[in-house]
Amino acid sequence: MKSSHSVLHRPARAALLLFSVAALTLTARADDNDYRPLFNGSDLAGWKGDATFWSVRDGAITGQTTTEHPAKGNTFLVWQGFDIKNFELHVQFRLVPNNDKNFANSGIQYRSKVVDPANWVVAGYQGDMDGEGKYVGMLYEEKGRGILATPGQQVKITSEGGKPKIEITGATGSIPEITAANHPGDWNEYVIIAEGNHLQHFINGKLTADVTDLDEANAAKAGVLALQLHVGLPMTVQFKNIRMKTLR
Repeated sequence: MKSSHSVLHRPARAALLLFSVAALTLTARADDNDYRPLFNGSDLAGWKGDATFWSVRDGAITGQTTTEHPAKGNTFLVWQGFDIKNFELHVQFRLVPNNDKNFANSGIQYRSKVVDPANWVVAGYQGDMDGEGKYVGMLYEEKGRGILATPGQQVKITSEGGKPKIEITGATGSIPEITAANHPGDWNEYVIIAEGNHLQHFINGKLTADVTDLDEANAAKAGVLALQLHVGLPMTVQFKNIRMKTLR
């Protein structure tokens, strides 16, 4: 015999299910509200750099070099907000080589420092990206320790004899998987999460670099956010939908 109790409570169960779904939706929206937009989509308000290279086109921050106007060195567009420490950053980016060598290179600087204000030169952690997809998602330290983790690596950084020591402790995935996650010449999403000495990079949802930086002499705890335009052959890089959530 079926229990009349269960029949009588089917509407209540349905209502509870709907409430649970609604609660999850509201939670997601609340989480979205935790993100702060860093670019208004129309101009470079809140950002500073060399205006001869940086502009806004089609709703995106655009850095471009040409044959007639090359960069003499890597130049950066620096966010004028607070120094960032622990955060989750989401950025959409697109690289377009304007040359026959398929050269395009850029990056997202974080916990960095401006070392030459007159020429907009920045040093520090960088979420790297390139036109071919060979380096996209890796962790590079501009004007510092160089490559800290290539795509697919999980590493621990310490120091030995006053020099950085990089130990590969695991993998975030295979190179073919990471390469497949990136879409050269099209829009991609870069996510960077920094919590204490733990740094993670994601490309289109795929974890590409996982770094624990225990090199106390060199590990950065806080610093500026900036976008890079690389020296070299003519190229264009664009960034949009830039948003950040501060983590405790």
